[in-house]
Amino acid sequence: MKHFIALLAACTIAVGSFAQSKKVTVAADGSGDVKTVQAALDLVPMNNKAPFNIYIKNGTYHEKLRLDSGKNFVHMVGQSKEGVILTYEDHPGMTNAQGRPVNTQNSESFLIAGDDFTAEKITFRNDAGFSAGQAVAVQSRGDRMVFSDCQFIGNQDILFLNSERSRQYFTHCYIEGTTDFIFGAATAWFEQCHIESKKNSHVTAASTPQSHPFGYVFNECKLTAKDTSLHRVSLGRPWRPYACVAYLHCEIGAHIMPEGFANWNNTESYKTARYSEYKDYGPGANPEGRVKWAHQLTDEEAKTYTVKNVLAGKDNWNPLKQIK
Repeated sequence: MKHFIALLAACTIAVGSFAQSKKVTVAADGSGDVKTVQAALDLVPMNNKAPFNIYIKNGTYHEKLRLDSGKNFVHMVGQSKEGVILTYEDHPGMTNAQGRPVNTQNSESFLIAGDDFTAEKITFRNDAGFSAGQAVAVQSRGDRMVFSDCQFIGNQDILFLNSERSRQYFTHCYIEGTTDFIFGAATAWFEQCHIESKKNSHVTAASTPQSHPFGYVFNECKLTAKDTSLHRVSLGRPWRPYACVAYLHCEIGAHIMPEGFANWNNTESYKTARYSEYKDYGPGANPEGRVKWAHQLTDEEAKTYTVKNVLAGKDNWNPLKQIK
């Protein structure tokens, strides 16, 4: 018993020390403070109110990760974008550790529920195969989330922006997938991101609430397909009736179909969907050929699409202040 108490005290001191320093280094080879990313996340105090910095050395970390609600102000930085890989491979047809069937809601490699989360120079992956079905790499639920110079790699449903209270900012990120690979109810701004399609399907599946004036905004992004046979990719289809997606000044590849957007299984959602473009260019940009229920923004309308207008909210959030 004495040995157990001493061990418990030592662990408590260690956790307290990390919490006080607010900085943890992760290294799979043992050269850091902890060997796994989850071990670092476990050290973040509940109801955290101070910056908690996690530096991750190069390596492939095969872990199903979770950052709980209340574990706020986490700032994760990788040694290099290509060298730090956080991955798992859950997908439908499997059973998780709790004995429950895997579905879209629990297939993620990394669930991020804490607020004020920032990630830089990290690759997030789900390694389920091309035909595995819904296999999320990141399910992001927190508010005021920033991803800078990161990669999101997988196939169907790879990036799940799963909270209507959530505001998210992506800058200079690479996102690749097959079907509906950017989806959910959050409000999100994508700045100069590279969007790679791997299948004739849909880039986005927004479920924006009717009360939200903005959904997803892609500004100066590049949409490509390495597979030159692709020619029927849509910019998005409405997961819910008031889905809201805008592409501004984006380079649109030839893989994007002339109609631009698609309906969801011939439902009525298109009647209230809010899809728009402004001065897109490239072989897939086709203002005259777009579906009649999509909108080409006027100059005056386009002026309302600023990071501040889309993301600031009542707390006047500026995502650029979260990036080192």
